[in-house]
Amino acid sequence: MAKVKTGFVLWFTGLSGSGKTTLSLEVERRLKKMGIPHVQRLDGDVVRKELTKDLGFSKEDRDENIRRVGFVAKLLSDNGIPTLCAFISPYKDVRHEVRQRCSNFVEIFVYCPLEILIERDPKGLYKKALSGEIKGFTGIDDPYEPPENPEITIDTSVESIDDGTEKIIFYITEKKLIEA
Repeated sequence: MAKVKTGFVLWFTGLSGSGKTTLSLEVERRLKKMGIPHVQRLDGDVVRKELTKDLGFSKEDRDENIRRVGFVAKLLSDNGIPTLCAFISPYKDVRHEVRQRCSNFVEIFVYCPLEILIERDPKGLYKKALSGEIKGFTGIDDPYEPPENPEITIDTSVESIDDGTEKIIFYITEKKLIEA
């Protein structure tokens, strides 16, 4: 039976379709299976529908979206709850702001080459962005600033979700955020 030594934030960042949600779901499942009952997962699609539905997709609104999520993540982690955040979060400066606010912040860069993401395109968003139907799509006509020094990088074009999950569990155990 594992236990949480301290609250922490696992911040999954990467382009749309890279595997952030899938990976965060598996990490959540694994932590619960290890006996950690209180894990909170915040996901971009869900948060946009509930917490930040008043925001659009301008740089300012995207930054505000991440600031609000960072605030919630801090509250949860400060109360000892492992918090998993899966957001494109395309801009370095606001990710850095969140890192500065949250104790035990672990940045996880979920990487996948753009060509593969365009092939995968599970939601059909790349097709719409490339045809001009969607404007300001991150990675196509809006920038994504990859992390310079993430604690963990997972390349989902070559690493399985299980391998990525193992990497994350190993890291948080080594850093004594959980005790196995």
